[in-house]
Amino acid sequence: MNKIVLGLPKGSLQEATFLIMKKAGFAVSTGSRSYLPSVDDPLIEARLIRAQEISRYVEHGMLDAGLTGHDWIVENGSDVHEVANLVYAKQGMRPVRWVVAVPNDSKIKTVRDLAGKRIATEAVGIAKRYLKQHGVRAEVEFSWGATEVKAPELVDAIIELTETGSSLRANNLRIVDTVLESTTRLIANRQAWKNAGKRAKIEQLAMLLRGALEAESRVLLKMNVHEDQLAAALKILPALNAPTINSLSREGWYSVESVVEERVVREIIPALKRAGAEGIIEIALNKVVP
Repeated sequence: MNKIVLGLPKGSLQEATFLIMKKAGFAVSTGSRSYLPSVDDPLIEARLIRAQEISRYVEHGMLDAGLTGHDWIVENGSDVHEVANLVYAKQGMRPVRWVVAVPNDSKIKTVRDLAGKRIATEAVGIAKRYLKQHGVRAEVEFSWGATEVKAPELVDAIIELTETGSSLRANNLRIVDTVLESTTRLIANRQAWKNAGKRAKIEQLAMLLRGALEAESRVLLKMNVHEDQLAAALKILPALNAPTINSLSREGWYSVESVVEERVVREIIPALKRAGAEGIIEIALNKVVP
């Protein structure tokens, strides 16, 4: 494998990215020179850069690979190789959206009503493409931040990134339409991707990041079940493929374990207990690699 230069997103996505990297097996730390974080892997040299810029630096070869949003790849029109779609964001494991938002009392109800209006956004390219797709002419201006507070005094509408919509609601704005849905992507420079050594390292990183994200919503359930209740317990217990079953030294008893979705555990454990399972243990996971 060859050393890779990896762009990590500075700003709102930074904390979530560092956490996912750690679960994937890569500890990232920043010192006084925050632009150059350290990674406990001699084959990864990291750079901490705003997500808005990473795809451009990857495209032009200053970075071999990077983690950034699909939205910024689209905004920059970057020609990069998308290695992995990683569904995580600042506040949770879900996509984010760029939306058209207007004051609650605005007469704007649809995209057509934006004709002739002034719109503020950080994603000017995305906004202009969206309006063109709908055949709408409007004035789009770049926003340096605090976009939510600009309507209605400074602009008629905004196109803003949202994950939960709470900030928009707090500023008395309502969503008119979704412009673009976005997730985090691991991207690679096309020349770096053709380099066998660098590609191997990038693919290793992709596999471990996917595994860390898969583990976010799953847990390992372990229990002991008597052979008389084994069939009933197995009917209740979901698994990635099939539960693992091992004989115990105690005659007639089996150890059963399975990786399951965490959201169903609260229903499964009582049902397993009623079916005769004993010593049920729930264990958090770092990675699940199918």
